[in-house]
Amino acid sequence: MAISLKVLAPNQNVYEGEAEEVILPSTTGQIGILPGHISLVTAIDIGVLRLRINSKWESIALMGGFAEIESDEVIVLVNSAEVGSDINFQKAEEALNEAKKAISKFAENEKSPEKIKAINEMSKAEARIQASKN
Repeated sequence: MAISLKVLAPNQNVYEGEAEEVILPSTTGQIGILPGHISLVTAIDIGVLRLRINSKWESIALMGGFAEIESDEVIVLVNSAEVGSDINFQKAEEALNEAKKAISKFAENEKSPEKIKAINEMSKAEARIQASKN
């Protein structure tokens, strides 16, 4: 028995196919989904979706959004996403280093919009790096 999985971003259909198991990065922690899962709607955090196909794991970096789980179907609507095998590790690492430099310019307890944006960029770069390592 398989799960139908769709990962959709505003400008692209990132993934559409079947999986044996899906792990989502929700805002409250990781959610593991197997066939027959209870119906659920959850917010998706910046992180890595993992899916198992033919006993092999694949990764997709997600940049926040929502997921709807209905029995054997998972639909993930995200701001943007990248399949792990398509990610350039070196560019992702450069983006992470740039974000860390940007964060270091702010005071530790500062909560400016610029610092929040830099932290968000760091999270995105970390997700891309993690997904690329599959």
